[in-house]
Order: sequence, then structure tokens, then C-alpha cells
Amino acid sequence: MANSSADRTAKTQTTTPTWHDLAQVSDRKRQLWRTGGNHTDWMACGIAWDAVAITPMASGLAALGATRTGTRCGYLVLADHLRNVLYVLVPPGTGGACDGILGVRVLSHGYQLLVPTPPEHSNIVADWVSHPPGDKPPRLVQAEQLAAHLRDLTPPMHDKEVAS
Repeated sequence: MANSSADRTAKTQTTTPTWHDLAQVSDRKRQLWRTGGNHTDWMACGIAWDAVAITPMASGLAALGATRTGTRCGYLVLADHLRNVLYVLVPPGTGGACDGILGVRVLSHGYQLLVPTPPEHSNIVADWVSHPPGDKPPRLVQAEQLAAHLRDLTPPMHDKEVAS
């Protein structure tokens, strides 16, 4: 009988998905992309957020995991599965913290990002990996924290060997 409480607890606990889990292209997503509305819109960068574009996507997902940024907290993270790019939205004016990191490009004033509107209408080039549930306000990843983990995962651009 002592195990019954532990058994109930184990059955009621759900595992939290990882960033890699959320970014997976599932059969359900493919079906939605084929039959869904696929509504997207261009959003200006540098106003409500900067976008940090990370290639390959796996590097960005690993950095998010290393930051311990919660997958269920409503952070704005977008995937372009066609180009293998992850877009992590950070507070406006802070994206520059990620400059100089191999595979990273910062989109701020003067750039636009294609986003699904509403979030359920994603497609292969604009797929929300994470967004706020319902009417909750969006959360932005801290650029300095993201940059620190990206630097740990990738060598600086100036360390690349020059081909002769």
C-alpha cells in the first residue's frame, strides 16, 4: 500500500518537453501545414524585440536548454525548418550581445521577421516553437545569457582558419 501513493504521483507527473522536442517537425504539424490557413505576417524587428537568428537550429536549441529557459513559460522562439534557422526573440536593443558569434545574425531596426498569425497558423518557414499561451504576455529571452551559452557552444568568428 505504501507504493500506491508513489505510483499515483508518478502517473500524474508529466515530463516537460525539451526545446529540441518542441522544434521537432511532427506528422501533426505536417498535416496542419498541408490543410491549415498558413497565415503569416511581417513583423518589424527592433521595436518590441530583436530577433537572434541562429544557424544551425540545433545550436540555438542547445543554447536555450543550457540557459534553463523554461519551455512552458511563453518565450518567443520561432523556427524556419526549411533554412534550419532558429529565431530567439530578445528585448529590443539587446541583440547586439550576440554579435560576433559564428552562425548568429541579429535582426533589429530595419529588419522584419515572418511570423504566423495567429500562432496556430504556422508553416515550414514560420513555426512557433514557443509562444505565450492564450492571452498571457510574451516573454523574451535575455540576450546576454543566450550569447554566453552560444559562445560556449561555438568558436568565435575570428578563430576560424583562413583558407590559403
